[in-house]
Amino acid sequence: MERRDFIKNISLATLLLADGSILPALGADAFAKKPKLRFAVASDGHYGQAKTDFEQYFATAVNQINAQHRKSKLDFCVFNGDVIHDNPDFLPASKKALDGLQMPYYVTQGNHDRVEPQIWEDTWKMALDYDFTSKNNAFLLGTTSNVKGQYLCPNVSWFRNKLEEHKDKKNVFIFVHITPVKWTDNGKDCVEFQELLKQYKNVRAVFNGHDHDQEGVKLKDGIPYMFDSHIGGSWGTSYRGFRIVELNKNNDILTYLLNPVDIINLDNF
Repeated sequence: MERRDFIKNISLATLLLADGSILPALGADAFAKKPKLRFAVASDGHYGQAKTDFEQYFATAVNQINAQHRKSKLDFCVFNGDVIHDNPDFLPASKKALDGLQMPYYVTQGNHDRVEPQIWEDTWKMALDYDFTSKNNAFLLGTTSNVKGQYLCPNVSWFRNKLEEHKDKKNVFIFVHITPVKWTDNGKDCVEFQELLKQYKNVRAVFNGHDHDQEGVKLKDGIPYMFDSHIGGSWGTSYRGFRIVELNKNNDILTYLLNPVDIINLDNF
């Protein structure tokens, strides 16, 4: 399918400016440029949750993300927490499922990923707090829980060090499972973390999982906080979807949800 055919039914997007202003923008025009960087964000698979078709949920999500990759290259995918549902015995099978992705992928720990830190790191070959760079952009992935499944704020000390380390990068993107602003019933009010992010103007977006019924973008201090629905679990939006993010050469960012094949909630900023 040609790129413009793919988005021919999209008539309206949202333009989020750096000063926090929100303006309408034409969705089709937003797709016109070839992305400089393109990635997917999914969350909340809950592999192993009883009375859910978790194996099929993972298979569907992996197949659809791979389909997006074939249409237009995805540089990577982030699975933003709750890979499994409480029982660490499901971790190897969940990893095998995600290993079907045809691009590099990264994970964050959610409150249902109740795994000892060393087991988590040995499984995924990455620390609970982890960063990487791509094309002059930095990506910071932080844990917001522990083996008890507690709701925690991100590690402010670690994020402060990394934000300072990457202060000269063009953009910084942050991924944490628990929503660090108390917008939702399941969010947590992480004021120190919010204040930290305000100090770094290259923080372009924060991606949240956890709130299965959330699918939009909220603004805090001019920073977009993005939700991506869920790919699994027993509750949430009526569809199971994931988010695509496209960074254009002029540093505009287009993002939209797929449910898992139709574009919804298109935003451009």
